Amino acid sequence: MTTLALQMNPNDPAFWVMVVVAVSFFTIAIAMIVIAIHVSRAVKSVNRLEQKLEPLIDKLTFVGEQSKQMAVQGKLIAEQFTAVAGHISTATLHASESLALIKSEVAELKEIVSHTAFEARDKVDLVSATIDRTQRQVITTADFIQEKVITPAREAAAIMSGFRRGLEVLFAPAPKPINATYGEDEMFIG
Repeated sequence: MTTLALQMNPNDPAFWVMVVVAVSFFTIAIAMIVIAIHVSRAVKSVNRLEQKLEPLIDKLTFVGEQSKQMAVQGKLIAEQFTAVAGHISTATLHASESLALIKSEVAELKEIVSHTAFEARDKVDLVSATIDRTQRQVITTADFIQEKVITPAREAAAIMSGFRRGLEVLFAPAPKPINATYGEDEMFIG
C-alpha cells in the first residue's frame, strides 16, 4: 500500500509546495534548537555575571560602612574643634597664660587639620574610583545583557510569531468555491 505523498507527481506544483513546506518545517526546527542553545548559554552567562557581581556588592557595602565611620570621625573632629574654640576664648581672658596655650593649640590644630585633610582626600579618591569602576561595570553588564539576552529573545519572538502565522495558514479552512454565494459580512475585507 503506497502513501498519498508518494503518489504525487513531481511535475505537479502541489508536490513542490509540499517539499518547500517540509524543508521550511525542518529549517524552523533547527533554528529553534539553535535559539534554545543560545538562550541556555545566555542564562549561564547571566548566572556567572551575578556570581561575579556579589563580591562587588559586598565591597560597596564595605565602602558604605567606611563612609559612615568617616562621618562619625567628622563629627568627633567637629566636637574637637568646638572644644578648641572654647579653650581659645578662655585663653584670651587669661592674658598671661594665653600666648603659650594658643601656640600649643594652634600646633595641634594644624596637625589634626593636615591629617584630616589628607585622610579625607584619600577617602574621596577611593570612593570616586569605586564609583567610576562600578559605573563602567554596570554599563558593560547592561550592554552584555542587551546583546546576549534581549536581542536574541526578540528574534526568537519574531520567529515564533512567523511560525504561528504559518500554522494558521496551513490549518485555515478551505476557501469556498467561486460560484458559491457570500453574505455581506463575508464580503467585507478588513
